[in-house]
Amino acid sequence: MMPHANTTVRECPGNLWQFYAVGEVIAIPTNGIVKSNGDAVMGAGLAKDTASRFPDLPKWLGDRLKQFGNVPVYFRALRLITLPTKHDWKDLSSLTLICDSINYCARHILRPEGIPRIYCSHLGCGHGGLHWQTVRDAIATHVDDRFIFVAPPIQE
Repeated sequence: MMPHANTTVRECPGNLWQFYAVGEVIAIPTNGIVKSNGDAVMGAGLAKDTASRFPDLPKWLGDRLKQFGNVPVYFRALRLITLPTKHDWKDLSSLTLICDSINYCARHILRPEGIPRIYCSHLGCGHGGLHWQTVRDAIATHVDDRFIFVAPPIQE
């Protein structure tokens, strides 16, 4: 159990990149697969969007995956944290892995780096195949007030 755990998941509408644009740290969902060229697989969704913005990221993440395994990584110069939601890009996201990634991030990245908050997408949803309410319920006791989950505004 997380020492700072609560049952409130902070959420806000918007676009993850709008928070990045004003200097905030963001987190993106990733998987643990490294291609034969050494690059991490970042071929869909927010991971693909991020890789297009930062073309060296797949190589850097691939190196970290080979060295440390499928755990969150903080790329300080990019103000970016990768949060594994899948072991393999072909699979659905794993609630267990999402919770483990949040716990790891809180203990080994946010606390030591003094990061006051991190903006995250709805982890495991979209290409991960999970429903936000299911993920939200699963992570509620793992997140603290440093984690803010961003959802696009509801289209009317």
